[in-house]
Parts: sequence; C-alpha cells; structure tokens
Amino acid sequence: MFKKVIAFVLVGLVYTMGVAPAYAGPKEEKEARFAQKVKVGISKLGTGTEARLEVKLRDKTKLKGYVSEAGDESFVIVDEKTGMASTVAYPQVKQVKGKNLNQAAEIALGVGIILLPIIIVVALVSQD
Repeated sequence: MFKKVIAFVLVGLVYTMGVAPAYAGPKEEKEARFAQKVKVGISKLGTGTEARLEVKLRDKTKLKGYVSEAGDESFVIVDEKTGMASTVAYPQVKQVKGKNLNQAAEIALGVGIILLPIIIVVALVSQD
C-alpha cells in the first residue's frame, strides 16, 4: 500500500515538473516555432510604457525597456533610461522576460504542482 502511494506521488511529481513531448525536426523548424511563440507573447503583452520586458538576443545582446510597437516581422523596444529605440526581428530573440507575459501559465503550474500530489494521495487513501 505504502509503496503504491509513493509510486503514484512520484509519477505525479514527474508529470507536473514539465515533462513535455520532444519534437523531432530540423533546427530551422524549431527556431520558427519559437519565433512564433515570441510573436504571440509580445502581442499579448501589448505596447506602451506598461509593456516592459527584457530580451536576450541570439548574439548575446541584452535589451531592456518597453515595447513601443509590434509588427508582423519585428517589434520595437525602447530603453527607458536612454530613450533609444531598437528594432528586433522575432527570429533574433533567444529569451524574453516580460510583465504579464506568462503569468497565467505560471499560476496554473504552481497550483498544479501543489494540488496534484495531494489529490493523488487522498484518492489512494480513500480507496483502501
């Protein structure tokens, strides 16, 4: 009984830690999918001084500021301190951290990590 509970809890924890299917395909396909995710994330973030983000580019450049405009192929990030605007193409982006970019996903993941093992243990204990 105890071994079953531990096994189910471990399976639940591994599942909630983000085991995701691996996509087989060329590097260009993966980069194109990532660029599309960045584009969607930037569009959800919006534009204006409240749309703050940090961007790491593939050439290891870091940009920090707000999104002044977002287009189909690129977006413009403005450094608040210097006022300098930089146009960034979506495929150039390596990593994005932004306010409200993935807040809902982070909350859902946190709740899942906390609640799933508890639900599994309660379900197993109630069966016996």
